[in-house]
Amino acid sequence: MKARDWERRLYVTAHPFAYPLLRAAARRGPIVRVPGVGVVVNDASLARGILMDGETFRKDGPGSPGELWTPVLGPSVLLNMEGDAHRVLRRRLADLFVPSYTEALCARVLEEPLARLTGRLQDGATVDLVDAARVLAGAVIGEVIGLETRTETDYRDLFEQGERVVSMVSLRTRRLSPSQVRRARAVLDPLGDIAAKAYAAGDESTVMGRMRTLGLSEDEARGAAGAFFLTGTETVATLLPRLIALLADHGQLARVAAGGPATLDRAIDEAMRVTTPTPVMLRSVHRAVAVGGVAVRPGDRILIATHNCCRALGPFDLDRPHPPELRRLWFGAGPHFCLGYPLATAQIRLVARTLLAAGPLTITRRAAARGVLIPTYRHLAVRVGRGTG
Repeated sequence: MKARDWERRLYVTAHPFAYPLLRAAARRGPIVRVPGVGVVVNDASLARGILMDGETFRKDGPGSPGELWTPVLGPSVLLNMEGDAHRVLRRRLADLFVPSYTEALCARVLEEPLARLTGRLQDGATVDLVDAARVLAGAVIGEVIGLETRTETDYRDLFEQGERVVSMVSLRTRRLSPSQVRRARAVLDPLGDIAAKAYAAGDESTVMGRMRTLGLSEDEARGAAGAFFLTGTETVATLLPRLIALLADHGQLARVAAGGPATLDRAIDEAMRVTTPTPVMLRSVHRAVAVGGVAVRPGDRILIATHNCCRALGPFDLDRPHPPELRRLWFGAGPHFCLGYPLATAQIRLVARTLLAAGPLTITRRAAARGVLIPTYRHLAVRVGRGTG
């Protein structure tokens, strides 16, 4: 297989039936009805307009994220809220993840594990970046929710628990079955208990303690911890190996390693566009309107094919600017732009910078993962040294 074919391989392996359907929808136009799926949006401008209009296209109606996750996370976790309640909660949470705080948190939490990772690479060891990324992402989310035991085994287990929950969801999933809800709550309720304990302690050096200071209730803090866990861990853990692979496959590792912060940030943004951490986004229509010439009605399910919107710009290219309508669309837009964006980018930036500084990386073996929601590698082994992989 050609190195540049790997991103498609990841998607096809993760979603052998849904991915071809998603790409076929893109060929039918900017917006199209797909029976059994909903109204699929493939155009970035249309997608951004929908995301900016929280009154018409909502997250708390039929076929929306609210219908999917409220039975598991409760009613007040941002991703299932709209209107005044959403604005009030988001305003309270806004100060949690300012860049200065997230950068300091990541530097503190990841200092030792990154030093160990660098040491292994510089000693000539081959490192599986998939496993390393899971451990690093687990360390950060463990800090956020107040995890008391902090071993690599704990972090791997934390990631695997989250992966089991999100893998229940497919393109056609409108709501979780009662048995799926029970399985998801069996994972998330203990994490909520951990978060509640940290919340009760009120230590303002912790995220949960800061939530209490900001005036959130314990239930809101528990729900937020669950949402951060589900949305944040996989985003970071899946992107890091794919970022390194994309740079290697396109001959850009040395360029980004030698470049400054702006070059790395551009590489991260372009990798996120190509990998699309949120391949689809859901909304529920609350009033009749026309979108791109297609009439939609209350109760219709809107499926924004973020991946199609992003891939329309073309293959990976560090020198191609992103048009305004596409800018970080994979993190949403408007009132629901991802609250955890600064935390995710702080982690990715720090880990990528550390890996690139370790020396010229060579990919020695890799394989695509099956049975996952967000396409990823099952393993991606690298070592320091010249060569091809």
